[in-house]
Amino acid sequence: MNCAKVMDMIYEFSGRDNDVSMPLSSQIQVWLHALMCQNCAREIERFEISKSVMRNDFFPSSPLHEDYIMARITSAHEHEEIAESDAYAVPGGISTRNWIIAGIIILISLSTIFIGFDFQTLADETGISFLLPIGITVGIILTIYCALFIGSHLKELTERFGL
Repeated sequence: MNCAKVMDMIYEFSGRDNDVSMPLSSQIQVWLHALMCQNCAREIERFEISKSVMRNDFFPSSPLHEDYIMARITSAHEHEEIAESDAYAVPGGISTRNWIIAGIIILISLSTIFIGFDFQTLADETGISFLLPIGITVGIILTIYCALFIGSHLKELTERFGL
């Protein structure tokens, strides 16, 4: 049996509950290997010492501190429930009416781009290939605006449409 397998067995059975112990055959194999291999014997001893330090001395018990932590957890849970109910009522946020007014202004401004003096001459000079990038730009702007509107009013829209 090699050192890696022995250490894997030690680590495997040390992480389990106290009720589950290493089988007798594995204990004998580990003991025999530790008897022959001084490096593994030292490593097992260091591991056992550090395990006992972590179990007993690392976190001293403090009953008063436990009560304080549990009270903080309970109050944090109550605050989360209140915050979840008020999460969509952002003070100073943009209302639905203002979003719709801004959307109408954007739509009107995007559609009136084509009514300029220079646009007709530019469109005549460049031909139909000029309208494709403008159409894509208008589509991207409207898509981004609608996505932001839906994303910021998701709760209201799901309640209104029963989704």
